[in-house]
Amino acid sequence: MSHLYSKQYEMLDMKYNFAAKKVLIMGLGRFGGGADVAEFAARAGAKVIVTDLAPAAQLSDSIGKLEEFPDIEFHLGSHDPADFKQADIIIANPAVPCDNEFLEIARRDNKFITSQINIFFELCPAQIIGITGANGKSTTTALTAHLLKNTIYENVWLSGNIGNQPLLTVIEKIAPDDLVVLELSSFQLEQLAEIQKAPNVALLTNLTPNHLDRHGTFANYCAAKENIFKFQKLNDNYPAVSIFNAEDKIAAEWFEKYNKDAGRICFRFSTDDVSKEIRDSFTLPGRANLSNLAAAIAIAKYFGIDDDRIKNSLPDFKPLPHRLELIGQINGVSWYNDSIATTPQSAIAALEAFDQPKIIIAGGYDKGLPFDELGQKIATNVKAAILIGQTASKIASEIQLFPEASAKIQIVNSLSEAVRSAARLAESGDIVLLSPACASYDMFDNFQHRGEQFCKLVRALNI
Repeated sequence: MSHLYSKQYEMLDMKYNFAAKKVLIMGLGRFGGGADVAEFAARAGAKVIVTDLAPAAQLSDSIGKLEEFPDIEFHLGSHDPADFKQADIIIANPAVPCDNEFLEIARRDNKFITSQINIFFELCPAQIIGITGANGKSTTTALTAHLLKNTIYENVWLSGNIGNQPLLTVIEKIAPDDLVVLELSSFQLEQLAEIQKAPNVALLTNLTPNHLDRHGTFANYCAAKENIFKFQKLNDNYPAVSIFNAEDKIAAEWFEKYNKDAGRICFRFSTDDVSKEIRDSFTLPGRANLSNLAAAIAIAKYFGIDDDRIKNSLPDFKPLPHRLELIGQINGVSWYNDSIATTPQSAIAALEAFDQPKIIIAGGYDKGLPFDELGQKIATNVKAAILIGQTASKIASEIQLFPEASAKIQIVNSLSEAVRSAARLAESGDIVLLSPACASYDMFDNFQHRGEQFCKLVRALNI
């Protein structure tokens, strides 16, 4: 074990001393979290086994990140109950529900179960800024880190569902005076609730139904999100700061609830807070992105950053890929990749970002979300809807409920066919928008894979 890693462990109970322990990583995944914690455990001297239901061919990128650790064992394509009985510590991917049958096997054998995010919160010496919500949290997280790092804070660490560096393999570099900005999912917040941890500074972008295939009800989903405020420490080294979207009904209710706590600083943000000068220096389209900016500004101002510094730093902000990303213009048609839009509400926000005639490509894996509002928006505000995946027929049915619908509807079998159809329908001045309103797992590895394929298909068009 390296000196840096052992020094971190000195701060914790023996349960986190991985040296000579059998550590089972459940869920390698394709987003880097499983590889991050596997590397961390291996460097700490553990005997590491990685288990995942997916076969090796689907996990090649994550496996490749662990090439320098030949002693790590990979048990892929299925889970073996014996692995869960023999392990000393089990680290579960956020995508694994807490009532998973294999975790239940481990609990019956009194095994210690934890997660990447829980270990990070136990070890991190710096102040943590956590951002959650149904939509906009990735852009808000990236904007927040940008404003902090490009003004008065030198060491700002950024992590989340945004393709940047992981958490645990850089933990020894994080100093107490640094700032950490994290995007936190409902799954991660459920895990953090098990150890009653939350970030010092917590912000909620908004709440609309999402991940109902996992949480069951919208109320359960909201309860998972509320953990970001519920477990903030009111008597910690840093004040508990809770920030809410004034334009979101549930966030407004939570503000009234938590604003009563002694030792907690509560405030709200809205798009009205953004001055004209700052708006003029911000290039991302749509009201949803303006709300993301207002959220990031709220955090920046709490940390002492004034309007001039905010305004001057915004032109350097590089938009995240797959989030209303302009791919290019072909014969006067603008093509946008919004593959991150995995809920109907996020697709609605994308449609509202443009005044031009729009052709939307939507559909994908069914998370159990309602499409009635999206159907109405498409029926009355879209030139054409090209639908793919499991939910194509459901979305089409919702559009057809509106007799005044002007949108042409096509159901196709693949994304490549959808792009070709959009190219045939589009005229100069139109917007073609991939904003699926659904997860990607019926046809793609993840939303990044879907967005990358869309970009390749658009750039290969020969019109």
